[in-house]
Amino acid sequence: MLKTSVSNREIWRIAYPIMLGNLAQTIITFTDTAFLGHLGTIEMSASMMAGLYYYVFTTLAMGFAIGIQIFIARRFGEGNFKKIGEVFQHGAMFVLLLGILLFGILFFCSESLMRVIISSENIYGSAMDYLKYRQFGIIFVVFNYLFRSFYVGISNTKVITFSTVIMAVVNIFFDWCLIFGNCNLPEMGVGGAALASLMAEITAFCFFWIYTYITVPHEKFGMFRWHKLQPKLMGELLKVAFPSMIQRLFSFGAWFAFFVLIEKMGEMAIGISSVVRSTYMILIIPGFAFAATANTLTSRTIGEGRSGEVMSLLLKVAKNGVICASILVAVTLIIPQLVLQIYTDDMALATAAVPAVYVICAATILGAVAMVFFEAVSGTGNTDAAMILEFGVLVVYILYIYMMTKTSTIAGVWTAELLYNIAIGLISFAYIRKANWSKKKI
Repeated sequence: MLKTSVSNREIWRIAYPIMLGNLAQTIITFTDTAFLGHLGTIEMSASMMAGLYYYVFTTLAMGFAIGIQIFIARRFGEGNFKKIGEVFQHGAMFVLLLGILLFGILFFCSESLMRVIISSENIYGSAMDYLKYRQFGIIFVVFNYLFRSFYVGISNTKVITFSTVIMAVVNIFFDWCLIFGNCNLPEMGVGGAALASLMAEITAFCFFWIYTYITVPHEKFGMFRWHKLQPKLMGELLKVAFPSMIQRLFSFGAWFAFFVLIEKMGEMAIGISSVVRSTYMILIIPGFAFAATANTLTSRTIGEGRSGEVMSLLLKVAKNGVICASILVAVTLIIPQLVLQIYTDDMALATAAVPAVYVICAATILGAVAMVFFEAVSGTGNTDAAMILEFGVLVVYILYIYMMTKTSTIAGVWTAELLYNIAIGLISFAYIRKANWSKKKI
């Protein structure tokens, strides 16, 4: 195993802005839950269920963007900069069609699907109020994922920080106005949270287009010029991206199923899991950031002809991820109830959620390592392998959750996250160490 030439400083230079960028959707979830939790458990639970349902659809765009990111990082590592614009244009055409398709499904099918998924009439009604506005965001979100993949691929991740700050400010301001009826705006409750999120997504979309047009060298990267449609290139992109799309759909679909099964346990159970989930989404931000860093650095390192350094690189990235995640975990373990009270005024609910918070703290540390190696599998270009690996783990994950919802407490159900991270981490580590991936061409 060759020692990596990538420094800790370079890892943090890429990871830190991604970490802030990952806050984009997390902040929307965080602020929606925090504001709605003070209205009531029903409103908070409804926004979570509807938000997760919405995110299941966005995962297809997220998975495609991962494929684009792998291509862009590889071309960047090779120094073949002009090809990046061609890749981006083909990606833009695909996500436009994808966004229209996903919006059609959300618009015409959500009422029937959510009726099957949600047992509580109270939660169902509020969830549909949320989706009435939020569904329009899908067209903008697919492009936001594409832009993020572009900037991560060329290792210019500070732009993601700017977009995150803008999204956060817009979402928090309009949450405060539209949920509670401040600034002479209507008091909309759950619908107001969804409308605020939609406005934040549109703002980020506008920012990405304007910033990219003004700052990115058009000639160097072949951006903002028409490239002849190349069916062969589109086919190559889809060959890499499609398994990643399906893998992300499996992954977030399983995450959604997790909460659907918990919702069957009752309104109190889903209320507890709403605040636990919001806490968990903050804790795992470093893990996701360093995992994305591992993905792009793996692809770039292979493109530079230094495949032998990949294992050493991943160990270094994972070490930094654990250190960063441990800080958030330590704070949460010291003051769990104070953290939970951000989301709810219900002291009984906050107290009942504490055991599950201890579980997710352990899962956070495991995930900081596991996600690095799993994303590296995709970073090698072997997205088929990543899809197959995760599918196998998710089958066990869902069966475990189903069994635990029938026999255990909420904290027991949340131990599924421990099982998932251990399994996906060990399998991915073995793949990177033993499989013949170094000669994969993309």
